[in-house]
Amino acid sequence: MRYQISAAERAHRRRRVLDFLARRRLDGLCLFGPTQIFYLSGFAFIATERPMVYALAASGATTLLVPRLEEEHCHTHADVDRVVAYPEYPGEKHPMHHLRDLLAGMGLARARLGMDSDGYPGVMGYQGPRLSEILPDATTEPARDIIENLIKIKSPEEIALIRESCRWGNLAHALLQERTRPGLTETEISGRASHEATMTMVRTLGPEYRPLSWTFPGAHAGFRGQIGKHSAIPHAMTTNARIQVGDVLVTGASAAVGGYHSELERTMVVGQPSAEVARYFQLMIDVQDAAFAAIRPGGKCSDVDRVVRAFFDRHDLWPYWRHHVGHALGMGVHEAPFFDVGDNSVIEPGMVFSVEPGIYVPDLGGFRHSDTLLVTETGIEMLTYYPRDLEAMTIPV
Repeated sequence: MRYQISAAERAHRRRRVLDFLARRRLDGLCLFGPTQIFYLSGFAFIATERPMVYALAASGATTLLVPRLEEEHCHTHADVDRVVAYPEYPGEKHPMHHLRDLLAGMGLARARLGMDSDGYPGVMGYQGPRLSEILPDATTEPARDIIENLIKIKSPEEIALIRESCRWGNLAHALLQERTRPGLTETEISGRASHEATMTMVRTLGPEYRPLSWTFPGAHAGFRGQIGKHSAIPHAMTTNARIQVGDVLVTGASAAVGGYHSELERTMVVGQPSAEVARYFQLMIDVQDAAFAAIRPGGKCSDVDRVVRAFFDRHDLWPYWRHHVGHALGMGVHEAPFFDVGDNSVIEPGMVFSVEPGIYVPDLGGFRHSDTLLVTETGIEMLTYYPRDLEAMTIPV
């Protein structure tokens, strides 16, 4: 197996984008977002204050504008016709002015040009003119949705990478659970489990493996601060808390494979669960099962969230509600569409989602399992496969 998207698939993606450009009567497309650039070029990079820009002309010609420090990196890994490097940011000549000249050379200075954003976003101190300002004679219009819509339906190659991510996320979580003991800190448990899983992954997959992610180099599992009463905060931050008997723990595990990710989260309990903990744990299992049953091709994302909201109504759980049911994922940790009452997107075969309705009880703990699933022609296929029951999720002491 190749552990990255093939050149043939990227070529197919570009052809589809060119079809969209033709339908909208656009002469070209200008992309600033790292995910959108990666999707068409296969070039994964660390986004800083230095703009990276992908330009696609209606003729099919592709160019990447990069800072000098990325030039060799780009020549080695980017699937583009041409690489143009500017010296530095902000430089004597601003990178956006280099972009103006590049687009003029491609015949796009007076064209109808689609864009994912009107210039480079303000990250890490970046400041600069908008794309529409440097091209006063062009017609620029939002076109982020072109690639966003393509991203929603995963190809067989993408699904294979996500499956592989699930496999190694499963190992990382198993190691995390084995290492979890009272008295240890979350940092030492997570660090050891993630390192062991990553080394096993790298040795097993061999030289073909590339994570194509700068967030972590392989497999990862941890708690992100969701320990004890702090597990009732859905997006807590790591505090290096020490595990104690009676703690409710919410975990997270994944692995980067060819730029793709999965999501596996579990609720664990340290020692014999109390009756109250067991009750909320079972409610969490039941509401996730209700969400699974509601996901079907042809249905709406909003309907899945409504089923979960009805469950919260029946069981008087609204004081413990914090977020919607889940989201699509793949290259991004979060992608559209979303299982939310405000998202009426039609669920289609090939979509990959997390399903993670949570129950968060202050001063007791948070209760959330998250699984990654694939929508098929007839229903759903679970891609994650870690145990879900309370007995399996109880840490012995």
